[in-house]
Amino acid sequence: MDTNILLESGTNELEILEFMIGNNRYGINVAKIREILPYSKAVPVPNADPAIEGIFMPRDEIITSINLSKVLNMPGSDNEATDLYIVTYFNHTNAAFHVHSVVGIERVSWADILKPDATLSTQGNGVATGIVKINGRLIIMLDFEKIIADISPATTLKVEDVEALGARERSNLPILIAEDSPLLSHLIQDCLKRAGYSNLIVNMDGQEAWEKIEKFAQDGTLADKVKLVITDIEMPRMDGHHLTKLI
Repeated sequence: MDTNILLESGTNELEILEFMIGNNRYGINVAKIREILPYSKAVPVPNADPAIEGIFMPRDEIITSINLSKVLNMPGSDNEATDLYIVTYFNHTNAAFHVHSVVGIERVSWADILKPDATLSTQGNGVATGIVKINGRLIIMLDFEKIIADISPATTLKVEDVEALGARERSNLPILIAEDSPLLSHLIQDCLKRAGYSNLIVNMDGQEAWEKIEKFAQDGTLADKVKLVITDIEMPRMDGHHLTKLI
């Protein structure tokens, strides 16, 4: 399925795949999905994270199998014969998420995806990035980057990579950040500060970032207040593609 046209248009829309873990509905951006495969038993890996079922080789590459019900602390499958793998690729990492069933694909606007409140993401520990209501069904959008990062921290940003560059000159150039994941936002800020940049304007989504840019523009101070924008792509209310198009 080709989703590039949708993403490149900057329409602030996305297609989500709705799937089930038990009786609960979750969603993932179709742009992250390589394919959907029938579930098959993976080969266990010694001393792996408890959520890792093992590895399997559907064709000519080895893929790690992650049991999503264990990640979410929910009961396992009642019938693995009908279970599926959602095979993803992002951050240069292949992973197969073991789910119980797939419902279908829906096209929605990021503006309709609500940000979870603090009860679902206390201190950045939650794995829900948004909640959307479709035909009366509540679907929780999961933070698959955080799930992978929690299992394998080496796949995400590493402060050590910046420190390896040695001493850096300090800079007060203002950098505006739009990132809804508390984990990644913290890592981006930490890396930038260690790289010498201290004037950071942090926003939790594209809408918040755009409102600040508009205010600076109205005040006639935009050229001085923002020298660089770092934005995530997937964010509730306004995604990074639409933010970039507006800028």
